[in-house]
Amino acid sequence: MDTRTSKTLEMIIPAFRMQTQIFDNVLSGIKEEDALKRIEGRTNHIIWMAGNLVNCRYWLADVLGIKDKDPHEDLFAQAKALNEKFQYPSLKALKSEWHKISPVLHKRLLSVTEKELQQPYESGMKVDFIKENKLNMIGMTLDRQSYLFGQIGLMRRILGYEGIKYDINKALNY
Repeated sequence: MDTRTSKTLEMIIPAFRMQTQIFDNVLSGIKEEDALKRIEGRTNHIIWMAGNLVNCRYWLADVLGIKDKDPHEDLFAQAKALNEKFQYPSLKALKSEWHKISPVLHKRLLSVTEKELQQPYESGMKVDFIKENKLNMIGMTLDRQSYLFGQIGLMRRILGYEGIKYDINKALNY
């Protein structure tokens, strides 16, 4: 069981850890050449989606004061649109970055205080019913990641892969 400073994050930590697992599961078995395919030239490819997932974790790390930077930020920051002229990193490279930032971010989530969670953080969205603070940025990040996992799950099926599995790797403790 994760020991956390914040009672508020009681639901967040398990969701974060499950998404760490889902990342590996949703990308399992996908060939690099398939990861670059788009449907009718209209969808993002899996590499872009995986890169955006990694970038979400690095963005949240930054929100929480972690100085590590996404080495592919220029391709993915702020959900930058896919550009077929860009050279995107491999799935292997993205998986490596995911597992580099995730344990660092997990540790930080366990130590964040209630006071820190309430600190203002401007997202630029200007939605009147969302208080712009660090707690809500955590929630927005988890939501964005869930959306991207669903998109990759759909792409798996379209490309002829099995649906996502929810197997748990007990060695991942973050």
